[in-house]
Amino acid sequence: MTIAKLPSPPYYAVIFANQRTAIDDEGYGAMAARMEELAAKMPGYLGFESARGEDGFGIAISYWESEQAIANWKKVGEHLEAQRRGRADWYEGYDVRVAKVERSYAMKRD
Repeated sequence: MTIAKLPSPPYYAVIFANQRTAIDDEGYGAMAARMEELAAKMPGYLGFESARGEDGFGIAISYWESEQAIANWKKVGEHLEAQRRGRADWYEGYDVRVAKVERSYAMKRD
């Protein structure tokens, strides 16, 4: 995973903080890859970043042009199924936060 290349703000971030269960790592990985692939095809999608610790805690952030683009993504059938499976099998718990990014800056070593 790398740092997403994003346009200048403003844009929106959907921050998904979660704690994994020990159930079905293979199925989870396949579904996560499919969601990333599917989201990238949605109008208004800007990018994605994620990280997971050995303790199962993870953060996934998707970036979007607008709140409407986020709402459209939330209604996609395969995404709804992934959410259902997440609640049933893959997560001990999660928080979703939607934020408007108004400013950003970066540092890169040469």
